[in-house]
Amino acid sequence: MTTRTGRPPRLSREQIVAAARALVEARGVDALTMRRLATDLGATPMAIYHHVRDREQLLLLLLDDVAAGMQRPHLPADPRERLVTTARAMHDTLAQVPWIVEILTADDLLSPAALWYTETIIDSAVNCGLTLDDAVHTYRSIWYYTAGEILVHAAAAHRRATDERPTFRDQLIAGVDPQAMPRLAAVADRWQELTVTDTYEQGLRALVDGLLTKGVRPTG
Repeated sequence: MTTRTGRPPRLSREQIVAAARALVEARGVDALTMRRLATDLGATPMAIYHHVRDREQLLLLLLDDVAAGMQRPHLPADPRERLVTTARAMHDTLAQVPWIVEILTADDLLSPAALWYTETIIDSAVNCGLTLDDAVHTYRSIWYYTAGEILVHAAAAHRRATDERPTFRDQLIAGVDPQAMPRLAAVADRWQELTVTDTYEQGLRALVDGLLTKGVRPTG
């Protein structure tokens, strides 16, 4: 019996991006290397480099892939509500793909399509009476809060999905001395329930209220 030989199947950029996304979603951003991606595709690294210049370009393509599906919400006329609505939409979209936040928090890669959220939040803050500089600082504070919420909740969800045992923190709080720490002792039996509750929008509104009232003044 003769075994057929020949060139491996031709790759497309779309196939490469889809495989990269599957790899990142399964193993995390740090696992994304050209060599591992080539193995998953049954190809050689050189075959991938024919379509993608380097890992940074591949990450940008992943960002573009996610940004293409990001929904722009209907925006209220009131600028404060417009700001909150935009930040909430940004949070809800990224919370579905928390690995993207790992890329974005490096502060050097961003999809142009995602700039709509940045522009809308800054514009809303200006329309609430802030200077443009304070509006930019306001956006930054909202982004830090949003990214932190997503990363912390994603890490906790992964921990619960892969290990049913109580965390060390839960065990520690469950055993606190009521005399020394009465507040923690009073909620110890509900600690996990309370800490997984979605309070993003309440925190967002409190943050926005403070930022719009006083602005953001750099120190130093």
